[in-house]
Amino acid sequence: MAPEKPTISASYASPEPSLARTFQHEIAAPLRRDHSVAEKKAYLSELRGLVTLVQAEVNVFLTERMEEDKKAAGAKDAERDAKEEQNYGEENVEEDA
Repeated sequence: MAPEKPTISASYASPEPSLARTFQHEIAAPLRRDHSVAEKKAYLSELRGLVTLVQAEVNVFLTERMEEDKKAAGAKDAERDAKEEQNYGEENVEEDA
């Protein structure tokens, strides 16, 4: 059985299981102690690039989530505003309780 390739990953946990995400990328070659300086530099360069890539993916995902949340909140606000306008100037028993 071949050894698993090393990966870099970030996980997003959510109370809603369908929103949980893992962002993961394989690292081309593991760093061993007997690597030359040039190989170590190449490894670290790849690692730095993958960290930036994972960060960008997480940012895109979270931005999309925020936009969806804003739309959902906007719909609720519009519904509340419509109800308030409909009852404008009238006593609202629900609020007085």
